[in-house]
Amino acid sequence: MTTETQPQIKEFQAETKQVLRLVIHSLYSHKEIFLRELISNASDACEKLRFEALANPGLLGTDELSVTLIPDAEAGTLTVKDNGIGMSREDVIDNLGTIARSGTKKFLEGLSGDSAKDAQLIGQFGVGFYSAFIVSDRVTVLTKRTDADAVRWDSDGEGSYEIQGADKSDRGTEVIMHLREEDKEFLEPSRLRQLVRKYSDHLSLPVVLKTGETEETVNQAKAFWTRPKSELTDADYQAFYKHLTHDSEDARAWAHNKVEGNIEYTSLLYLPKRAPFDLFERDPRGGVQLYVKRVFIMDKAAELLPPWLRFMRGLVDTADLPLNVSRELLQNNRTVEKIKSALVKRSLDLFEELERDKPEEYAEFWKTFGVVLKEGVIDDAGQKTRIAKLLRFQSTAATGDAAAVTLDAYVSRMKPDQKAIYYLTADSLAAARNSPHLEGFGASGFEVLLLTDRIDEWVTSHLHEFEGKTLTNVASAAADVASAIETPEKAAAESTYKDTVQRLAKTLLGKIASARVSGRLTDSPAVLVAGEFGVSLRMGRILKQAGQNNPFATLPILELNPKHPLVERLRETADDAAFSELAHVLYDQAMLAEGGELDDPAIFVRRVNKLIVDGLAAAPKIILS
Repeated sequence: MTTETQPQIKEFQAETKQVLRLVIHSLYSHKEIFLRELISNASDACEKLRFEALANPGLLGTDELSVTLIPDAEAGTLTVKDNGIGMSREDVIDNLGTIARSGTKKFLEGLSGDSAKDAQLIGQFGVGFYSAFIVSDRVTVLTKRTDADAVRWDSDGEGSYEIQGADKSDRGTEVIMHLREEDKEFLEPSRLRQLVRKYSDHLSLPVVLKTGETEETVNQAKAFWTRPKSELTDADYQAFYKHLTHDSEDARAWAHNKVEGNIEYTSLLYLPKRAPFDLFERDPRGGVQLYVKRVFIMDKAAELLPPWLRFMRGLVDTADLPLNVSRELLQNNRTVEKIKSALVKRSLDLFEELERDKPEEYAEFWKTFGVVLKEGVIDDAGQKTRIAKLLRFQSTAATGDAAAVTLDAYVSRMKPDQKAIYYLTADSLAAARNSPHLEGFGASGFEVLLLTDRIDEWVTSHLHEFEGKTLTNVASAAADVASAIETPEKAAAESTYKDTVQRLAKTLLGKIASARVSGRLTDSPAVLVAGEFGVSLRMGRILKQAGQNNPFATLPILELNPKHPLVERLRETADDAAFSELAHVLYDQAMLAEGGELDDPAIFVRRVNKLIVDGLAAAPKIILS
């Protein structure tokens, strides 16, 4: 290995320049956050060294891992120093000259123009180091890994940086900030103490303030979760949550538990108020931090929480896993499975307590994470019933856009002779409320749940019943749907329309399975319903849009409203060509009402126009004087 003595000038990556400009010029009103971010980075470097030392104990040496703050009033510098993992030359270029494009893009998209909120984003997207430039006109980094030469990095935060070899014998990193004149307050020991206690009191390693020859530990320096709950306040829990997640808002709720017995572990779970930016990405980074005997092992141990709880944050510290545990070892591990099962139950306990004690808070939680929680009905058969009680729905009995109806509340309002819990899936609440499928149910006084999330199609296919009542889609031809909306008029109309429905089935061959008189319609002329054992029409569309085959695809049934003028006209039309034109119009209208697409919209428009023109021609003319 060789040490370069001459500085090499390199340009910042374009995205890095963008972030630097924003940090320097937009976050000036929240300058103090720079210290939080740099101490957090230093702490992470120490934890990374501790983790690597599991495989190579010689890396750790005899020094206690710590973060040291060194204010120098004479030089006008503040140094944040750690004895953690350190960086090689390649690490420095990768970490200080480049930002992961996806993280930068999300960071830039998340900016609101509100400096208070924007200041909180920098830690979440891995750009916290650049906050040093909020208070500095120049930043120097000296760093050394045990297995690499020391490196010096210098920049004024404008367009470029210098990198060269350095004289540094001890392992770790020093961030030396040359403070601007107006920011010399951050050289005052009392100010530094106050900021450490505000932002970094809960770090498990010491933060030392060095003034001259005096060294003073200014934080608790004890793992937060190991402290007795009796001595922790709500403010303590919220402060640790913000340290853990870099979230700008408080947590909505939390659960802190210590378990002793066959397995021993401590868990601290937090329910955030807002969704992380990657909640619905293909590979979301869910999971909690994993510690073994207070040694940090893994940042996102997804094996400890199922995907439907990926929004939960927190940590687990256990003595029942080896220090060299890997992701492979976490999979199919009995201890991990027991902890995971317990964390699921703790999370559900938390949601139920929130629902019971703080219904308004629960409503906000549901608005933010309800769609993800629904995945649990599909993925976790053992907890399906418990999760079902937590679900919230819109309903024909509820006004407004809020999903506030529970399955328990629905069952309590069911009519004495009602056989099923009725629901309807649609692409939007407006489409659901205006669906023809609701007409007969509304007239009969039956409440119908309105489901508008795409995942609802899968939820209802797994949640077959609740409290002994089957869940039934009102857009199906199921027997209990037909019996619920059976009317004397329908029975009388069936003989009148016998020939008509037979002609319809022939005319629309390949489009419908059959036609029949309906009891579910009061205003619309026709509606399409799924066969009793077929998937819903909406589910078919979703699968088609996703490029997947529908193994349960069946043709729909066309139901007619015998009291509607268009249907009466259809029955009276003897000419086969005219009958076909009107039959296709009724089919296409019903398809549009379902949110479906027409095979040929132009033909539909032509047929409707012809109906309008024919109607105008038959109507008596009014002469205006």
